[in-house]
Amino acid sequence: MNPEDLAPTVDLIDLLEKETGLTPAELQKLRDQAVSSGSTFDRILLNRGVAEEDMLQAFATDFDLPFLPKLEGIQVPSIFADAIPLSFARAHTMIAIGKEDDGTLTVATAHPFDLHPQDDLESLLPCPVQFVLAPRAEITELVNRAFRHKADGVDEALEDLEDTDIAGLAAELEDSEDLLDSANKAPIIKLVNSVLFQALKLRASDVHFQPYTDRMQVRFRIDGILYDMDSIPKNAQDAVLSRIKVMAKLDIAERRLPQDGRASVRIGDGEVDVRVSLVPTSAGERAVLRLLDKTAKVYTLGEMGLDEHHQKILNSYIKYPHGIILVTGPTGSGKTTTLYASLTEISTGDKNILTIEDPVEYSLDGISQVQVNTKKGLTFSAGLRSFLRQDPDVMMVGEIRDLETAEIAIRAAITGHLVFSTVHTNDAPSTVTRLIDLGLEPYLVSSSLVLVIAQRLVRTLCSACKEWCLPNDDQIAQLKGMGFDLGQLPDGKLAVSPGCTECFNSGYQGRVAIYEMLPMEEGVRALITEEATASTLKKVAVTELGMRTLRQDGLLKLADGRTSPDEIMRVTQLDVV
Repeated sequence: MNPEDLAPTVDLIDLLEKETGLTPAELQKLRDQAVSSGSTFDRILLNRGVAEEDMLQAFATDFDLPFLPKLEGIQVPSIFADAIPLSFARAHTMIAIGKEDDGTLTVATAHPFDLHPQDDLESLLPCPVQFVLAPRAEITELVNRAFRHKADGVDEALEDLEDTDIAGLAAELEDSEDLLDSANKAPIIKLVNSVLFQALKLRASDVHFQPYTDRMQVRFRIDGILYDMDSIPKNAQDAVLSRIKVMAKLDIAERRLPQDGRASVRIGDGEVDVRVSLVPTSAGERAVLRLLDKTAKVYTLGEMGLDEHHQKILNSYIKYPHGIILVTGPTGSGKTTTLYASLTEISTGDKNILTIEDPVEYSLDGISQVQVNTKKGLTFSAGLRSFLRQDPDVMMVGEIRDLETAEIAIRAAITGHLVFSTVHTNDAPSTVTRLIDLGLEPYLVSSSLVLVIAQRLVRTLCSACKEWCLPNDDQIAQLKGMGFDLGQLPDGKLAVSPGCTECFNSGYQGRVAIYEMLPMEEGVRALITEEATASTLKKVAVTELGMRTLRQDGLLKLADGRTSPDEIMRVTQLDVV
């Protein structure tokens, strides 16, 4: 791409004004700022808070380039992954998305003004290149998938350990270390960086360093399932743990007490929060690192796996002026993602929205987010009480764990605020009885609660190896045992994924949520006041209100070919109504 091709035209300011809502004077000032600072115009606009899609659409129109808002289902040509280093593709947010008949490679970029990296890319590839524009999150996800099977340095770092004195470890390190910059690092540092980099490439949510008598086993939690990865030699165990402690600013000498900390690492220009937990075991200290990728996109309600029925329910209740909306489910079931999507939906600029979380997982534009700090006395209940003096319209409290937090949330709902929160129960009706068990008066629960959402995450079948087959006798028996109507199967066929290299031969790739929504209709409110049991509430909700249970929602996704019977059995229980 030549600089002349991207010379801003007279119309660019007009296009950006139309797409972004900024005035011509503001846009001209930002363009002058880009020239004086040495940064690119697109990055200056993003820092100003301009929506990326609006900006890219304007650039695409002005530069006469295609704009692709989604890159789903694209197979990256192998010539790109073979010729371009992962660090380059990740740092400059570029990925090939197709190859034309004449050999030209189509490459998506999120930064149209990055002319030098584009020239470097063209020099690295043995074929001509044409560029298109796409959002950064879409490109990053495709880069991760395309380079998944390429060497990521773990094996090489393990080999380096063999001839190295692992007793010495670098002391102070940068607050935010770039995982791509591992070439000249000490072997232990390079090893830990490589493990974290591999985990992020594979979309792992947690990294376990589990000690055994003869080795330290690295395990990744991907789509809710733990997988064994590389093993680290036992004699490197203490050095690896010391490196993790240094990253998280923990006491290296303390090995007998649990420790919790946090670190921040970079991948190119993307930031990743790492929550570190260490506990002593009989085989040595065990470390678990929770990865929170700040570059990951915040899902909208339309991307959550909600069908039309559930989306209609949720859309109506999140626009209520006051009341409590609770999301329930076990740890890792996507509760926070649902809350974030709901808050993003109603964050229109005319509402004051405050959240208190532990931890703050993703940054939300236009929403004030507070991190719990129990050592300083900032608990959920203390934060929620302070919020009431901040003139809020909507509040979110990360979790209702005790009576005090529950009472403040109810008081806020009754006095005209909309409150979002989470609890830990098995299904939606059980949530009501849990609140009463905490010590709340039934009439307060009845008058303040407006909607309870129970949810689980099920793994979705791998699109690369999914096929439709007639079910065998065992599968038919399993489906009937789950209460599934075989007539729902399209053409009588069941979707199965035998497994391939794209999905680690597991047959699954990615996850989708299944839901159970219990609106507080009059009949349900009367039962709550009478302190009815959870089973009674469930029976009335299903038979009279038409509530779809978690299993029933899962079976609908099974019929659509999105998941498997085994997954539905794994995360839901038999409905007893």
